[in-house]
Amino acid sequence: MPVEIRELVIKAYIEGTGEEGTQSSSAMDKEEIISDCMEQISELLKEKLER
Repeated sequence: MPVEIRELVIKAYIEGTGEEGTQSSSAMDKEEIISDCMEQISELLKEKLER
C-alpha cells in the first residue's frame, strides 16, 4: 500500500547573541560564502570549456 505525504513541515531555530559584532561577522561569512561559490563556479566553467 503506497504512502502519500500531503504536508511537510520543516522547522529551524537560529540562535544569536543580538550583539552588533554578530552582524559584522555574519556579513563577513556571507562574503566568504559568495567568494567560495564564485570560485567553484569558475572552476566548473573552466572544466566545461576544456572538454
